[in-house]
Amino acid sequence: MSNQRSLVMHNKFKRHLGRGFTLIELLLVLVILTALAAIVVPKFTKRSEQARITAALTDIANLEVAIDAFEIDTGRYPTTEEGIKALVEQPTNAKDWKGPYIKRGVPNDPWENPYWYRYPGQNNTAGYDLHSFGPDSREGGGDDVDNWSQR
Repeated sequence: MSNQRSLVMHNKFKRHLGRGFTLIELLLVLVILTALAAIVVPKFTKRSEQARITAALTDIANLEVAIDAFEIDTGRYPTTEEGIKALVEQPTNAKDWKGPYIKRGVPNDPWENPYWYRYPGQNNTAGYDLHSFGPDSREGGGDDVDNWSQR
């Protein structure tokens, strides 16, 4: 009889274990997921930021092509005051303007700030400066994306 009783208790214990997880097991899973997130999330964040920098470099290259086309047609670069808006709206004194030179309007950088244009350039003294202030949205700081640095 004692053998039968221990068998019944053993079966009840096995059924109880199959019902769910203990608090310790749940906490252990939570710790493991948190550790994995701490490792994986920063890697994706850096890739996202690198993708934005690459998008800004691509935008700048496309804008350079449009600015050069403007210069070929009009014989001059847009002034600082006209800015890159001159690529989509004809300036009053731009003879032989054949734009718009960009189809979707003047883009913002990937951080939703305007690109900065200056002619004559301070960094490109024979041309123009075109840049984004980058992720921190402030000039300088080592994260600016521009048309005069080698990346």
